[in-house]
Amino acid sequence: MVKMFPIRSVVSSKSIGNVPSASLIIWKGWSRNFSGAGNEGPVALAEPDAPASGLAGASGSANAKTMKIAIGSDHRGSEVKRRIVSLLQRLGHDVTDMDPSSSDSVDYPDYAFQVAKAVSERTVDRGILICGTSIGMCIAANKVPGVRAAPCHDSITAEMSRRHNDANVLCLSADLLGGELVDRMVKIWLETEFEGGRHARRVDKITRFENETLQQGQEKK
Repeated sequence: MVKMFPIRSVVSSKSIGNVPSASLIIWKGWSRNFSGAGNEGPVALAEPDAPASGLAGASGSANAKTMKIAIGSDHRGSEVKRRIVSLLQRLGHDVTDMDPSSSDSVDYPDYAFQVAKAVSERTVDRGILICGTSIGMCIAANKVPGVRAAPCHDSITAEMSRRHNDANVLCLSADLLGGELVDRMVKIWLETEFEGGRHARRVDKITRFENETLQQGQEKK
């Protein structure tokens, strides 16, 4: 008798180009158990946020360059922000904290715009934003010209946002990520270089579209 049971499918990185050597969980599906016995129910084959030796920065890097980094959060992200500020300072980075310093309710766009403008104007090298889910911060930051903000939720997305998208603002969730994972993601994101090549061509297309749209808006005034 053939039994069906739900699993989280694992796909080898060999089939998807430059993704790091660790196997990745990428979709939920069904698998057949041809033995006809046992293994009923869901089977977890791997953890999506488990550290992998193939990840850039997974074990830290003594050669990582220091940067100027602007960081901001809303009230939901203030505690996580303080943790990240401490980490960045230990790593030797120059940190500009855009507040808030209290847990009073604030509007996330105010802080997203401050950090994103600092990145856009190149007064800092990178930006980091934290809110409840990271979604609102990301939407707001990407309204600022020249900003490529990415909402990352594990080590893989943190790395690939840099390798393939040249993300210059990292958006993190205060509610959905644990402290150790946040630390690992920040280190990976800061240490991973943009690959360029075909990815540079694609990012350039975004930049050209953005510039053309801005120019059209100015001509209409």
